[in-house]
Amino acid sequence: MAKSLISILIVSYNSVTTLPRCLAGLSRQTFKDFEIILLDNGSADGSTDTLETSWAQLNLRIERLPTNHGFAVANNIGSRLAHGKWLALLNADAFPEPDWLEQLLRAADHNPEFTFFASRQIQANTPELLDGTGDSYHVSGLAWRQNYNRPASKYGIQSCEVFSVCAAAALYSLDDFIKVGGFDEDYFSYFEDVDLSFRLRLSGKKCLYIPEAVVQHVGSASTGKRSDYSVYYGYRNLIWTFIKNMPAPLFWLFLPLHIGTLFFFVIYLTIRGQGQVIIKAIFDAMRGLPIALRKRKIIQKNVKIRAGDLLKVMSTGILEPYQEYIKRNRAA
Repeated sequence: MAKSLISILIVSYNSVTTLPRCLAGLSRQTFKDFEIILLDNGSADGSTDTLETSWAQLNLRIERLPTNHGFAVANNIGSRLAHGKWLALLNADAFPEPDWLEQLLRAADHNPEFTFFASRQIQANTPELLDGTGDSYHVSGLAWRQNYNRPASKYGIQSCEVFSVCAAAALYSLDDFIKVGGFDEDYFSYFEDVDLSFRLRLSGKKCLYIPEAVVQHVGSASTGKRSDYSVYYGYRNLIWTFIKNMPAPLFWLFLPLHIGTLFFFVIYLTIRGQGQVIIKAIFDAMRGLPIALRKRKIIQKNVKIRAGDLLKVMSTGILEPYQEYIKRNRAA
């Protein structure tokens, strides 16, 4: 197979209602030198049955996995099949504008000091609102999408450095992705993009948000927002991300805040009726602590950024997560 400049990975699970629109968006791209590797995670809805014929004009390869291996494993499989210099990740419920790839590549060419790039995500069902402009990482271990639920006409207009991409629509250097080990396959789903970005940061790489690279994103189309699934994997993986990646002395400085934050959410989610879910998430995170600590040793040996410089791209305000929550609800 001839090499393409960009390899696009799409992980799909029962995406019959969204996948055709995603592929249609890719078929209209102004930049054409790309391949698509579609990882079907054991779907049972027939969503990939006829794609080879219905989308014959696309350079499309479908890998049908027998069961749902999760977002992390499926993308890692796709990265090993990729032929491109760049690795673009796109969710099956993310619909790119025609110049999405062109804008990402232009940014990569003009900003060689950056090696991974975040897209401007618009809420597909309420296009006047943003779905995110890259991800923020707080010193407590929490993470959130920047400018979520805020007016698209006012926010996220300027390009800027961000801590992390949201992997629903992102561009990575394939070499960098592989060198840091890709996604942590123990995560299954949720927070794996923040964890990967953290490891890329520790290796000395930088992330840039590109407001011209636009996708419309449904969000949580497969798992549901605020579902037990998202709570369990989100909080379990949040703990592992902090333990593995936060370098000393920041680890010891912010560990009490991390623990206090978890305690707060146990109370909050118990009131919401999901107390058992987060307690199980914390228990399973602790049960996986020996493995996480072994990974930490490997990660911390290869750190190429000073703790002070890393802190500059983190969110540090003690009340910032609460303020962010209030702002996004007011904007909505």
